Amino acid sequence: MSRSDRDGLKVFCGRASRDLAEHMCQYLDIPLGQGHTDLFPDGELMVKLEEDVRGRDCYIVQSTYNPVNIHLMELLIYIDCLKRASAARVTAVLPYFGYARQDRKDEGRVPITAKLVANLLSTAGANRVLAMDLHAEQIQGFFDVPVDHLHSAPVMVRYFESIREELGDIVLVSPDVGNVKTANRYATWLGGDLAIIDKRRKSGSEVVSANLIGEVKGKTVVMIDDMISTAGTVCEAAKLVMDHGARDVIAAATHPVLVGLAMERLAEAPISRVVVTDTIPTGSRCKPIENKLVELTVAELLGEAIHRIHHNQSVSSLFRLDDPRRKDSAVATSTPRTVAAG
Repeated sequence: MSRSDRDGLKVFCGRASRDLAEHMCQYLDIPLGQGHTDLFPDGELMVKLEEDVRGRDCYIVQSTYNPVNIHLMELLIYIDCLKRASAARVTAVLPYFGYARQDRKDEGRVPITAKLVANLLSTAGANRVLAMDLHAEQIQGFFDVPVDHLHSAPVMVRYFESIREELGDIVLVSPDVGNVKTANRYATWLGGDLAIIDKRRKSGSEVVSANLIGEVKGKTVVMIDDMISTAGTVCEAAKLVMDHGARDVIAAATHPVLVGLAMERLAEAPISRVVVTDTIPTGSRCKPIENKLVELTVAELLGEAIHRIHHNQSVSSLFRLDDPRRKDSAVATSTPRTVAAG
């Protein structure tokens, strides 16, 4: 990247995503933007920039995981701060978009909070949004500004291809009917079979997986989803496929939300590996599953997207899902970096 490009591009981060943002800046060969967030005694946040952004193309990286409301509010204030400092364009980079699961009215008298958050980001002054693996594709339509929606498929496929021989015969299992399309894509990319689990939910935190459609006996089961939250679904699914004779079970997800009883469930479940990305930091909270955890980085993926947005180049041609191993993809041809968990 030329000197003029570096002068025009600025990447900042909130407190939720500093490590990821630093690795993104290493890929872009630029310094991380200087700014800080102060917390007042009454809990109010105040953001201050420590460098000039007038006329610059600015990106603010912030995942809105737990505590969701604090991280979201910091992101909104950061956007407002950049706009009031006369940044030419502000892009909100959301490796993990909180509230994404509240994307429809599935019963009476409930909000569509994903739409509300989209409105808040636009009102704060975001000119563009860059997000990773939104819970539902239609959330892109909630925004009144352009949205670049990335998927972790290039990173996940590279990892599984690197261990493909040791996996043997594999079957991609969809832990619920809603994830069949994703599982089918991975089955095609990795050369495996497809199986589906008929999931029945008792409550918001309790899941019973009743029926298995497909053959898993003697095979390595790989389950890939957009997130692991309480881990109820994936752990029940793992028990079911092992009862049907599966040789091994690997669970993979872009976003390691991992709340509630997730750690205990994953530690006890018949799952040999839990593969996640660094859209949400794992850190010491994942110590109970550190022997199972594999954390991959999406820093290059996000960094390349920022590079292309800054230069008004196509993002979809680089990250589209039809073939994550395209030879013209900078991230597909680079060496994958695995983040040491914990």
